[in-house]
Amino acid sequence: MTLQRKQAPEFRAIDNINLLRPAHQALNNGCNIFCFNSGDQDLVRIEWVFGNQRFNPEKPLLNIAVNSMLTEGTSKLTTAQIADKVDFYGAFLQVDYGYDNSVVTLYSLNKHLQHTLPVLKDILTDSIFPEKELETYIRNQQQKLQVSMQKNDYVARRNFNKALYGDTLYGLGADADTYKTLHREDLLAHFKQMYQPSNCTIIISGKIEPGILEMITNTFDKDWTNPDVKSDISQPQIKSATEHFYLTEKPDALQSAIRMGLPVINRNHPDFPALQVLNTVLGGYFGSRLMANIREEKGYTYGIGSGISSFKHAGAMFVATEVGADVCKAAIIEIEKEINLLKSDLITEEELSLVRNYMLGSLLGSLENVFSHADKFKNLYFAGLDYDYYDRYVDAVKTVTAVRLKELANEYLNLDKFYKVIVGKY
Repeated sequence: MTLQRKQAPEFRAIDNINLLRPAHQALNNGCNIFCFNSGDQDLVRIEWVFGNQRFNPEKPLLNIAVNSMLTEGTSKLTTAQIADKVDFYGAFLQVDYGYDNSVVTLYSLNKHLQHTLPVLKDILTDSIFPEKELETYIRNQQQKLQVSMQKNDYVARRNFNKALYGDTLYGLGADADTYKTLHREDLLAHFKQMYQPSNCTIIISGKIEPGILEMITNTFDKDWTNPDVKSDISQPQIKSATEHFYLTEKPDALQSAIRMGLPVINRNHPDFPALQVLNTVLGGYFGSRLMANIREEKGYTYGIGSGISSFKHAGAMFVATEVGADVCKAAIIEIEKEINLLKSDLITEEELSLVRNYMLGSLLGSLENVFSHADKFKNLYFAGLDYDYYDRYVDAVKTVTAVRLKELANEYLNLDKFYKVIVGKY
């Protein structure tokens, strides 16, 4: 067969998305295990996911500090010994903090799990948060914060989150003095309450050979017990600020960071998939209206985009960019103009078809391996949703009309309720 280099590949519409579904097992100690068994390499990824404890404004950094310091030592192993043991077996260990959950992840070859799992068991049951390492953590975080506060986009993001989410996990904006509230006895108490099996979900993905699951359950079932104190993952009610405009003046700034948006629905609402289509039209991909106007036509910025944040207890739609300081007001006028056009004019079928193909192609392209299938599952499971969400998502992307998108724009994109944050010149 002759290769036709001048002929483009045949275009094929995406009919449906097939997602791997996990096997489930509940342990006696309350921990749930989900397994995605697929792949040819003798490798597994194991994630221990813990719900973050209730936010305490007087001790706001406990969730993130405890998660960050899990690998800093146990009563048996120093931080160096933990790193050496994991590295020796070619494994990789990381801790990740999210707004709703904290995650400990291990990548390991199957044949070395017998050596790496005990290290994880030790970390999750016996972390001691040494005073010296805590002092180093506080000092490092204060230095990082000092550097970050020089970046306009960082300041804009934290000011925006504070305005929308107030004194909650989502609105936390620490300063140098906030880190002085961290004390070892509080970290130990928080660790005991949060890192227990009844507050844990284990997600295993990769080539799960016979005996692998048994090894994991034997390690994290009978000998891992719940303490007397119960985990509390409820969160305080969100109270958004009454002020909607925030300006942080920087007279010497060459660029101004803009972040503007408002609270909206999260993934649990039936309108969410269609609202994602609307967001993509506005600023969700390189060919979006905001990019075409403010980058390509006006030349105000190198990049601009819009997005939707979906958390367990909140959601927001926002526009973010950095523009030349002298065109900040003009850029905001153009952003508002594009939003108003979505509310007044119907999107053409040509543009809507392009966005549909982009969104479905992005979803399909994101499912490149078994790990990404597990990631899609986490989006559902921790939001209390089932796999029919992705069926509804695909259906909404394929069928939502321009009329419906105009209705959604008028329902959700009320510019009078937008929060506007500028850092730089205005």
